[in-house]
Amino acid sequence: MPYGESGKHFPFMNLGVLVSDTVTNDRVVPPVEQPTDNPHHAKRWWILAAIGLAQLMVVLDATIVNIALPSAQEALGFSNDNRQWVITGYALAFGSLLLLGGRLSDLFGRKPMFIVGLLGFAAASALGGAAVNFEMLVGARVFQGVFGALLAPAALSLLTTTFTDSKERAKAFAIFGAIAGGGGAIGLMLGGALTEYASWRWCLYVNVPLALIAVIGGALLLKKEPAQSEDAKGIDVPGTVVVIAGLVSLVFGLSRAESDGWGAASTLVFIGIGLALLAVFAVIESRVKDPLLPLHIIWDRTRGAAFLTVGIIGIGMFAIFLFLTFYVSLTLGYSPLETGFAFVPMILGVILAATGSSGVVARFGPKIPVTVGLLLSAGGMVLLAQLGVDSSYATNILPGLIIAGVGLGLALAPAISSATSGVDEEHSGVASASVNTFQQIGGSIGTAVLSAFAASATLDYLDGKAASGANQALAAVHGYTTVFWWTAGIFAVGAIVCGLLFRSGPIEVDPDAAPAMAH
Repeated sequence: MPYGESGKHFPFMNLGVLVSDTVTNDRVVPPVEQPTDNPHHAKRWWILAAIGLAQLMVVLDATIVNIALPSAQEALGFSNDNRQWVITGYALAFGSLLLLGGRLSDLFGRKPMFIVGLLGFAAASALGGAAVNFEMLVGARVFQGVFGALLAPAALSLLTTTFTDSKERAKAFAIFGAIAGGGGAIGLMLGGALTEYASWRWCLYVNVPLALIAVIGGALLLKKEPAQSEDAKGIDVPGTVVVIAGLVSLVFGLSRAESDGWGAASTLVFIGIGLALLAVFAVIESRVKDPLLPLHIIWDRTRGAAFLTVGIIGIGMFAIFLFLTFYVSLTLGYSPLETGFAFVPMILGVILAATGSSGVVARFGPKIPVTVGLLLSAGGMVLLAQLGVDSSYATNILPGLIIAGVGLGLALAPAISSATSGVDEEHSGVASASVNTFQQIGGSIGTAVLSAFAASATLDYLDGKAASGANQALAAVHGYTTVFWWTAGIFAVGAIVCGLLFRSGPIEVDPDAAPAMAH
């Protein structure tokens, strides 16, 4: 979200026209309306609705299938070992291809990538809903991730070029941040309702009407962008191949730790290969003419802190959604619908905090809300770490959910907006893609690592004890609470590190930067 005080306005991603408040006799005159040379200005709020719907579809699809998995497994007859790939296939394809999607958005236009991404996502969702075997379902989930990687950076980049007034942009990004933060929990609710009252297949089919509505909105509201034929050849093929292989190898290796252990060759080899390839990627990006990810985007102090914040939030949110879902459904015996609605207070906390943070950010900058938000999230996880086998929702779950939700919303909205602050329009797509990349990869890595911690804690608890039902239940809860303690620690350390990295005060305008006009 852009930031400013009276007399100072920061043009998000150097877009739009700088407008300064004027002071006369101690009276502040509000900024004038932006010129009409932004073709999207008149319909900007309708465009936000279409972009928000597309973002909601992408985000909720990371969690909507979670609750449907048991029913899908029973219907298609795949094993517990294969079950994780229904989730991981989507996250890996999505996270590893986002940078390429952002670059394509910069080169070939945001509107085309937005429309193609939506149509492809709808087709992949229909294919998954009609799946007759495990391979077909996983393939559909992978294709969802591929087209989501085209859609997500185009949507965020469109948002930055549509809203050119600093105050309106702050509101728009607060709404977008609320969707990004609450979409996963909405997916759990919707997944529970569809699984219980319709079929697990509708957890995939539901994307078709959502995508088509967004397609119609995008086709009618978005203007055609000028062609960028001179730059279209500038795709970093070596960097693209290396970063995709590196991310896939890293996440796959981490996912093996749960079943094979941290010392297993299958774990260490893939992790080592992934880290080596990511190091090679950094070298490639520092030398090629048209890098997939220009390193100046992430080395900037403010943007680096924002990307780190988004990655930490990705770890924490996936931990809450996955392990608290296990707890309320398996330990407390909640139905799919009850499990989904158990997260409503968290959604409300995220939305209220994200939409209410714009004023704080405009006055004080991202440092304070991000630091406070991560500390609140840590406090919420500490409360959830106190859960036992006989805990109640109202007394033991609700307070932690609300506090964590408020903290996540308070940190996420300013992190998303400041992650792309000061980036020229040429690189706005790849900067926007990096936001989603850090969140998805953070979530994927966090899920893999925390799952291994939970499995290890569960086995350690059972060591030397009788394998009774009571001990099994106690061991499972011990695994969940171990994850919540680790997540609290991650949030707390993140608050310290990000608090030190973010500069104090609102982000200042670079007077030498020529503002780029929105298409």
